[in-house]
Amino acid sequence: MTITIDRKRNLLDSIVGRFAESVPYVKLLNKIENSGETDITITGLAGSSPSILLANLIETQTKPIIAVMSSPDEAEDLYDDLVFLLGEEKAGHFCAMQSPPYEFRSPSAETVGKRLSTLSRLKRNEIRIVVTSVAAVIEPTITVEDFEAAGLFLKVDDELEITDLAEKMISLGFRRVPMVEEVGDFALRGGLIDFFSPGFDYPIRVEFFGDEIDTIRKFEVPSQRTIGLLNEVMILPRREVSITEETIEKYIAQVPESDGSLIRARYLNDPELPGLEWLAVLFGMERGCLTDFIPPDSLFFVSGAGNIDGIMSDITADSGRHYERMKGRMSKLPDVVKYYENRNQLLKTIQENRIIDFVPFKGGRKEIIDFECYEHPAIGSRLDLLITTMKSFQNGGVNFFIAADNPGQASRLNELLLEKADESVALPIEVALLKGGFVSRANRLAILTDHQIFGRYFRRTRKKKFKEGVAIQSYTSLAVGDYVVHTDFGIARYQGLKTIDIGGQKRDCLFLIYANDDKLYVPIEEFNRVSKYSGKDAAPKLSPLGGTAWEKTKARTRKAIVNMAEDLLKIYAERKTRPGIAFGPDTTWMRQLEASFPYEETPDQQKAIDALKADMEKPIPTDRLICGDVGYGKTEVAIRAAFKAVESNKQVAVLVPTTILAQQHLNTFAQRLAEFPIKIEMLSRFRTRKEQKSIIEELADGKIDIVIGTHRLLSKDVKIPNLGLLIIDEEQRFGVKHKETLRKIKTTVDTVAMTATPIPRTLQMSMMGVRDMSLINSSPKDRLPIMTEICEFQPEIIAEAILKEIDRDGQVFFVHNRVQTIEAIHRYLKKLLPQVSVAVAHGQMHERSLEGIMLAFLAGKFQILLSTSIIESGLD
Repeated sequence: MTITIDRKRNLLDSIVGRFAESVPYVKLLNKIENSGETDITITGLAGSSPSILLANLIETQTKPIIAVMSSPDEAEDLYDDLVFLLGEEKAGHFCAMQSPPYEFRSPSAETVGKRLSTLSRLKRNEIRIVVTSVAAVIEPTITVEDFEAAGLFLKVDDELEITDLAEKMISLGFRRVPMVEEVGDFALRGGLIDFFSPGFDYPIRVEFFGDEIDTIRKFEVPSQRTIGLLNEVMILPRREVSITEETIEKYIAQVPESDGSLIRARYLNDPELPGLEWLAVLFGMERGCLTDFIPPDSLFFVSGAGNIDGIMSDITADSGRHYERMKGRMSKLPDVVKYYENRNQLLKTIQENRIIDFVPFKGGRKEIIDFECYEHPAIGSRLDLLITTMKSFQNGGVNFFIAADNPGQASRLNELLLEKADESVALPIEVALLKGGFVSRANRLAILTDHQIFGRYFRRTRKKKFKEGVAIQSYTSLAVGDYVVHTDFGIARYQGLKTIDIGGQKRDCLFLIYANDDKLYVPIEEFNRVSKYSGKDAAPKLSPLGGTAWEKTKARTRKAIVNMAEDLLKIYAERKTRPGIAFGPDTTWMRQLEASFPYEETPDQQKAIDALKADMEKPIPTDRLICGDVGYGKTEVAIRAAFKAVESNKQVAVLVPTTILAQQHLNTFAQRLAEFPIKIEMLSRFRTRKEQKSIIEELADGKIDIVIGTHRLLSKDVKIPNLGLLIIDEEQRFGVKHKETLRKIKTTVDTVAMTATPIPRTLQMSMMGVRDMSLINSSPKDRLPIMTEICEFQPEIIAEAILKEIDRDGQVFFVHNRVQTIEAIHRYLKKLLPQVSVAVAHGQMHERSLEGIMLAFLAGKFQILLSTSIIESGLD
């Protein structure tokens, strides 16, 4: 058997080439080039075949192809495929703004960057294909005239005064800051100007020599160090529309006082006026359309041209609901039709240009080109079925390969298939980031993706490269009023930075207030002796200046720390000397479990997995802390450790602080391990006494492999005779008595603790080497940014936020952390949104009721879960 992991894409390139040789493709090309037809209908495309078709077509066109998809998600999938096939330099994505009209919210800097960058490249003929959606095209954008006036092109050796460039940056909407950190920032320092333009992954530094541009460099935000040289750069406006105070005042003078007051308040709160993209229509400002930037006689590839009018009607109807809600706050609003004036422009442009209309079915049409592609049925993790399918392709002369999402997945598939297939089977594997596989009868081609093989799918989105934040290591991390601790003088309150005269010299000092209003000025150069107070929630008692109170406090603390350290070192030294369980090496089943993981492991996540496996294979008890932010993949690390233990015929206990987290872990473990003969149970108050008794008996008999539970697992009646691994989630959430029980267990079995917020003692033990620690700092590849908005408690704002989420078929957590008044909030929400289903959950409810509500919410039967902070740990 021959298995090829081809890093050079030879397999994929050959299939792309074969697609261009097929009868349907040649027929399509003849119609485009020779017959003069302007409206060609095609069908029979599935998976990633549309992207392969377009990758071939762009080589035949002198002007860019415009691909208009039915939805933003379809457009993003197609764009991702094309970037993999062609590279970013040939494909552009004019995405939807994702900020509906009639909301005081603007699109993200990343979205603006994508849109403006695509317009810029399209205008300068630097792009071969533009992927967009109906929603994106009918949204207003910058006009061609404004774009040409706003764009700024810089080249090395250009003559330009640096002050003129700074003024231009301000006119483009950039913010002047001391140091560039975010998109839209610029900084001016001597002969240097730094800026972070939309559409760029990194900020740019332009260095002047006199009035001449000497160098243009890319640099990293955290270190501010150069990472590459450029010869030229295009600076894009920070927004697609800008506003002046004169325009605001002119509008206010023409509208009712209530409308004017609202806009003025919004403008004074934020001069950038979030929501300006739709407010510009209200202010009478001219807006443009993507079609204004498209060269005449371009080729359009449209997904369901006959449905465009219906799609636009759905979009305007959805915006109409936002319009009705906003009418309660503003009397004069631009009509929905006015906002979406571009809908007529889109239809007109399509009619005037050549079009390939891609439809899902023939529908009785005579003149239609059928590419005869279909999606292969899911393999469902059955490797025997996969091998049979591959043999069938091979015997039938079908050119095929398996597309793995990343090198790790390709390697795992390689190992699995080497163990299962015989020598006669050729199974080529290639790393290929494609949305979906397909089989083409006409081309005798087939592509299967690893997600089809294992039956697990996820939304792949292209996000900017992860950029770490800048660590705050100076007095700027303090706010006036913060409690601080001076190493020599104790607890004080920080009152800001003061410049004082010492011996005739001006010196900047931290101004601290102590007990009895005593004052202390700490020179900036001694800042390292001051730290931010971190203790109980209550305000600490200020230390008096002078006397011995602070020294006595430090002495007591030192003694307590020494006693605690001796106790802990004794426990952990005992662990190191006791014999533990040496679990076996990875098996075929482990590789199959890892191959079924639908995401690419982050570097830190993979390091944690490897380190934990290595620990478990040693003959001493494992004790490892897995520390990582929420959503960084700690649970997957735990699942693989649990699987390794079960494969060695050991039982696993997963200890969690809340019943809801236990239920979520049960669902996650059951889903990931569904293909294997492993029995998983949960022990918590969600179970009846009869059920708990049965589970405890089965645990004692060794019939349960993995048990997930709350502190109920630590009860005296719970016996796990063959316990080999203890997994503790959020260890810091357990009480003192529970931790004493855990200490006794942890001296004899392998232990893994997971947390996003380790307590100082746990962290210090790991840093000292008493406990092993793995840090998962790298963000998941496709993690979306969290958006937080602080606003006043107003019914319109609450309704608007909830309905926006429900309109996209999402669900809402409404947290009210007071059981006594939670029913009043429930009545308030039902009155505010009678059409929305609301459920209530809190820790004082009966176990069965709470479980039923949580399961119903997870199943989508309720749209809002009104709850206390019972949901705070381990939300999925």
